[in-house]
Amino acid sequence: MKKILVTGGAGFIGSHLCERLLNEGNEVICLDNYFTGSKSNVIHLLKNPYFELIRHDITSSFYIEVDEIYNLACPASPIHYQYNPIKTIKTSVMGAINMLGLAKRIRAKVLQASTSEVYGDPKIHPQTEDYWGNVNPIGTRSCYDEGKRCAETLFMDYHIQNNVKIKIIRIFNTYGPRMHPNDGRVVSNFIVQALKNKDITIYGDGTQTRSFQYVDDLVEGMIRMMATDESVIGPVNIGNPGEFQIIELAEKILQMTGSKSKIVFKPLPADDPIQRQPDISMAKKVLSNWEPNIQLEEGLEKTIEYFKNTINP
Repeated sequence: MKKILVTGGAGFIGSHLCERLLNEGNEVICLDNYFTGSKSNVIHLLKNPYFELIRHDITSSFYIEVDEIYNLACPASPIHYQYNPIKTIKTSVMGAINMLGLAKRIRAKVLQASTSEVYGDPKIHPQTEDYWGNVNPIGTRSCYDEGKRCAETLFMDYHIQNNVKIKIIRIFNTYGPRMHPNDGRVVSNFIVQALKNKDITIYGDGTQTRSFQYVDDLVEGMIRMMATDESVIGPVNIGNPGEFQIIELAEKILQMTGSKSKIVFKPLPADDPIQRQPDISMAKKVLSNWEPNIQLEEGLEKTIEYFKNTINP
């Protein structure tokens, strides 16, 4: 039995990770300040004697003895990370420093949940890990993009200077049950709007592309990354290479929900990427042939069912 700390563990992705780690027989300490996470995401885990839930903000130091740390704490949707941009960048940077300092002291392995946003509005397609990105350092998304880029720098420097055992993954668009219904992400937005028969809002003309990864595939990739030997550091892209236009996604969700919603178009937000698709060659190579198993329609069915049971039409 390993003792594992998950920061941001009551969030959408974190809660699925905590559940999987418990199911594999580990002791899990879930840390969250509930800015975007929710106790309701992990309430079903509280009856497990090997699960512990602690309210804490990782911009402050935290002391514990664990074997592994998954650092997921940070608001990840534009609505939430732009609400308090200074807090967002502090969470990425100071949170990374605190978790790396903890890992250094207790000699734990630590995984950083970075993001495809480090590539910005990419000039190459699909995105490979050796691409340095095209990021606006002073835009409305910069608090998140540059915060995550700086966190990657800190992880590498702690590894090089202090021999901390690190893993870095770059997460591409992920969806599934327990997404926040008002987080502004495209999958949850479209499903909630469709179920309420409200207009489906597309920003831009809908031809911009995204790749959609179901949360179970991501969690599998994270656990495999943590299990790699010390020669595998990353960064490693974890995403689904299937590429869809936003308008395709909207039409698919309308069809699957039987909604009466209409599609309306609004101006594209500043610095919103036009294309986003992971190259997962590295993941396949170093993560025992990992690749996504759940196709978009199957994942959407599960996600739509979740929202049917949690929102009022």
